[in-house]
Amino acid sequence: MDKKELEKAIEKTVLKMALEPNNTENYHELAKYYAMDNQYEKVISVYESLLDIDPKDMQTLLNLGSIWFYAKEYKKALKYFHEAMLVNPSNYLVYYNMGNTYAEMKNFSKALHYYSRTLDFNSNDPEIYNAIALLYHDFDDFVEARAYYEKALSIDPNNLTALVDLGNVCYKLFDYGKALEYYYKVFELAPDNKTVALCIANTLSVMKDKEKAYEYFDKAIALDGDNYKSYICYAIAKSDFKDTEDAIELYKKAIEINPKEVNAYILLGNLYSNQQRYEEAEAQYREALKINKLDPSIFVLIANVYYMGGQIERSIYSYRAAVNLRPENDEYKLVFIQVLEDYMENARKDAIVANF
Repeated sequence: MDKKELEKAIEKTVLKMALEPNNTENYHELAKYYAMDNQYEKVISVYESLLDIDPKDMQTLLNLGSIWFYAKEYKKALKYFHEAMLVNPSNYLVYYNMGNTYAEMKNFSKALHYYSRTLDFNSNDPEIYNAIALLYHDFDDFVEARAYYEKALSIDPNNLTALVDLGNVCYKLFDYGKALEYYYKVFELAPDNKTVALCIANTLSVMKDKEKAYEYFDKAIALDGDNYKSYICYAIAKSDFKDTEDAIELYKKAIEINPKEVNAYILLGNLYSNQQRYEEAEAQYREALKINKLDPSIFVLIANVYYMGGQIERSIYSYRAAVNLRPENDEYKLVFIQVLEDYMENARKDAIVANF
């Protein structure tokens, strides 16, 4: 439906509402058209008017809760989901949406409570187990997350979400062989999945299988999509395998793709620094600083290359800049004080020697 057709449909539905002001189906229809036109303020207004007619309209309560959820207005979302729960306490979608909302609010106990209530009414939907697994994953309980992803796969062995996330969990548990098993299965089901090709490449790299890792990095880069992350991951692997010049070229390609992202500059600077190419490292950090002028960690990186390059006074100025930006950061303070004290101690020693 194009814009003109949508406008006509809206106009026609508004006329129907005028003729039948208590027909809630017309309100649902109008809300649908406004949603198709991305006029969500009007969608909300229509739904609220509908609730004046029928405060127990279940679909409206769920839809309003969902709108506020995606707008990140979680308290408003919970208000409507709670009203929906009172209307129909056996509807599993209500509990599922409440679980999702509390998960976004980082309230683990309430999210888990409502997900568990969801299972009381629907225990055969793998997406519910995926949601519980993701909740545990977000709170770094990878063992529990793994168990719930495995439960999802017992219901649907080809569930892509569970396969990818279970691979990620196994990776974090250092079970790289199992992670690869899940990633390979995803890649069989979805051979155009760039992210999974990259996951396979990263895992093979960690397992020190250089040839296969490079093969999958090349596959990831060849697939449609943004290659910024692909080039960075490939560069990290190249660096780990001591293919340093290749790594440098890959970081440069990432920068060409997205010159406004700092990550590639910093990683390339780190690589130069590790090679004691301090001027080149500083140049990359300076580029990063142009983008994030108030990032104290970049000043610390610059200070480090000055220090390692023997430019102690310049390193002190950069450490001081980091401390001034984050005076509450004890680590920055300790490094700054230590470097300053070492510099003053050496200066005193030099002065004593000069007096002789």
